[in-house]
Amino acid sequence: MTTTLLPPNARIFVAGHRGLAGSAIAAELAGAGHEVITRTRERLDLRDAEATGAFLRQVRPDAVVLAAARVGGIMANAGQPVPFLEDNLRIQLSVIAGAHAADVDRLLFLGSSCIYPREAPQPIPEEALLTGPLEPTNEPYALAKIAGISQVRSYRRQFGRSYIAAMPTNLYGPRDNFDPETAHVLPALIRRFDEARRADRAEVTLWGSGRPRREFLHSADLARACRLLLESYDGELALNVGCGEDLSIAELADRIASVVGYEGRIAWDTSRPDGTPRKLLDVSRLRALGFAPSIPLPEGLADTHAWWRAQRAA
Repeated sequence: MTTTLLPPNARIFVAGHRGLAGSAIAAELAGAGHEVITRTRERLDLRDAEATGAFLRQVRPDAVVLAAARVGGIMANAGQPVPFLEDNLRIQLSVIAGAHAADVDRLLFLGSSCIYPREAPQPIPEEALLTGPLEPTNEPYALAKIAGISQVRSYRRQFGRSYIAAMPTNLYGPRDNFDPETAHVLPALIRRFDEARRADRAEVTLWGSGRPRREFLHSADLARACRLLLESYDGELALNVGCGEDLSIAELADRIASVVGYEGRIAWDTSRPDGTPRKLLDVSRLRALGFAPSIPLPEGLADTHAWWRAQRAA
């Protein structure tokens, strides 16, 4: 594909390069011949607007990918709503405003499918944004991401910046967060079943009913989609990024147990929250740009489990 909006060998700052999404995006862009610029959290706290702005003015990249965020599952969001709101707001304000001040004209902001109403139509079109109440269990995080979309749009409207936003579905893959207190459902299940198998436990109890339905996209496929958007999309609408297929949490648990090799019983604690009943994105606009995912869920689960086992053994 001919690059139109991103010059060859562009210098691109990837904020959040050590995370699940950011690491995959950095690898994809580097593989395409671009110069990827990174900073660790120890060297640059993206919540610090002054330091972030100074860094961007010094480096002056051709483009910025904002993949840095405080993220977590239902338990983490419920227990720490303030940092999920405030840390993400600070990061977004620092990086987006700093990019503009440094005269960076191309920026991709990664939001989240959590921005959509709890009872949104399925599959969820981009137009569903702000049409109903949010899911209470992750409302602070969702509001921060909605603010990021508005910030991107505002810089486009007021200053003519080529800033865009993408709304990924649930992501998974190598470098995911497997911490039992803060992990999302897929890596949390891999860890739970892996530990239960090694401990020879007869039963694993999971939160909720298992009935909610979710869509999952491998981080490498997200990275391909982000590169496509950087190269060819310059619209105000925040585009959905997903695979267009979903499954129930109970079905996901069965698949992960099989991949891990856990043969015990799966029980469900229905006193725990389920979260949004269903979250499947309408990805027709992304498909029209030429994107199609390349990693099926069974292959992706095996890949992610292998990475987790390697990290545990290290």
